[in-house]
Amino acid sequence: MGTKTMIKWPKQITVTLVEQLIRAEKDLQKAIVIFDAATGEYTNGFQHDHSTFGVMISRFVSANQFRAAEDLLNRMKNENCSITEDIFLSICRGYGRVHRPLEAIRIFQKMKEYESQPTQKSYITVFAILVGENQLKMALRFYRYMREMGIPPSVASLNVLIKALCKNNGTMDAALRIFREMPNRGCIPDSYTYGTLINGLCRFGKIVEAKELFTEMDTKGCSPTVVTYTSLIHGLCQSNNLDEAMGMLDEMKRKGIEPNVFTYSSLMDGLGKGGRTSQAMELLEIMVSKRHKPNMITYSTLIHGLCKEGKLREALEILDRMKLQGLKPDAGLYWKIINGFCDIHKFKEAANFLDEMVLEGISPNRVTWSLHVKIHNAVVQGLLIENDPNRAFHLYLSMRARGLSVEAKTFESLVDCFCKKGDIHKAARIVDEMVLDGCIPNEGTWIAMVSGFWDRRKVREASNDQRWLPEVIDDGVGNGDAGGVDEWWVEGVGEEGREMFVFWPESELSFEASQVATVTNKETEYRGVKISRIEGMDDLGKVVALGRRVLEMGLWADHMQGL
Repeated sequence: MGTKTMIKWPKQITVTLVEQLIRAEKDLQKAIVIFDAATGEYTNGFQHDHSTFGVMISRFVSANQFRAAEDLLNRMKNENCSITEDIFLSICRGYGRVHRPLEAIRIFQKMKEYESQPTQKSYITVFAILVGENQLKMALRFYRYMREMGIPPSVASLNVLIKALCKNNGTMDAALRIFREMPNRGCIPDSYTYGTLINGLCRFGKIVEAKELFTEMDTKGCSPTVVTYTSLIHGLCQSNNLDEAMGMLDEMKRKGIEPNVFTYSSLMDGLGKGGRTSQAMELLEIMVSKRHKPNMITYSTLIHGLCKEGKLREALEILDRMKLQGLKPDAGLYWKIINGFCDIHKFKEAANFLDEMVLEGISPNRVTWSLHVKIHNAVVQGLLIENDPNRAFHLYLSMRARGLSVEAKTFESLVDCFCKKGDIHKAARIVDEMVLDGCIPNEGTWIAMVSGFWDRRKVREASNDQRWLPEVIDDGVGNGDAGGVDEWWVEGVGEEGREMFVFWPESELSFEASQVATVTNKETEYRGVKISRIEGMDDLGKVVALGRRVLEMGLWADHMQGL
């Protein structure tokens, strides 16, 4: 496993010495060297037993090196070294810790193969791992298997069973029935039993029943723990019984039970949601004075409450405090801050925090992705309202680069804004990208584009690029085939009064003759758009091109047919 170490071994190497050296060495690789060197120092000298093998396997499991741990199990078997139940269970617990319950069952099943008989302790350990990983159907099957194998019910096994049943609202009644039957089976409920039930009842909003059990604990001589108090406080906060929850905190202090970070966080969450952030801030100071370090949940609940009350300055102070503590805000926390700025219409500040997220490399996960799509779109639209189109456009480009969906309203707002400002090329680009995303421009978007192009009176270059143009008739007298359907004739038009028809294929749009746009040298009006003499085909051609592209991509909708 390793190479020789520089340790100066005594002539008599003992199991206790090797075990102490392995435990004391923080570096796993050096611990491996010590383990190997102990047997290699003297010929026919020291031999590892279950104690030294066990401590080395424990080190491997702690480092998540399960293959190496199982290799040592095989070595123990080959060297005829007895393998204790605790060694197997240490590997099972390790697999449970990294959320691999099926591997824990596999190791459990190998015990007999290694001539180690599982006891009640092994069965309950594996049962608890399955429940802890929410593998409830498998856990209940395993519990029946335990009973079939002759494992009698005990307080420990029934506590695990009750915990499993408390995870679903539909099985809470079954958990309570087992709890009431425990004394009949010779199993007296303990503080853990009561705490598990109270936690389950509070989770599903059954506060009255939870308070009754809490009172019953005292009469049965079971002292509530900090976990029990925290569960009840959390339940009271969730049901908006904030004063009663604060009373529970005072009761804890009177009984000498020290609240932990979860107790304080639950209270701060309830106070923040109840519009009492000033009290929540006071609790934070008390918590810090008691040398309890606030965690992500603590800060997140506070920031959420402060943003909800519009106290952005205090929320930013908490955010800075969090960063100074070395905690990195996640995407959900940034969303609360950004959403707070949006609520008070400070979109530039919101955009600054979106930029900060990108710089910090913070990306939304599957849970927060839809929220971030929504907030990005809201900020772009807000920036346009605040007359900051350039910032809005840069944020729009950032969204596209990072794969965030752009809403139809955002597209439309951008197009309308840039058309009004005369930046027609940028507007055309956005409409083009809109169509590529499968988002169909509505009538208002098309009218904004056409208005923008016609206002500029510049339509020359499109005559040189007919890639997307439909049939255009611009000679004095002639005909054109609009997609192989009805022919349109222009009669009596001379050089001085050139008339131009722009067709869409009738088979595709089912246009009536009156729906064909007519442009003359006289000012006229089409669908509310004032039209003046057009001297070329530049930008108008681009509008037509975009419309043609919609048709070719099969993205036309019924609501567009009136355009």
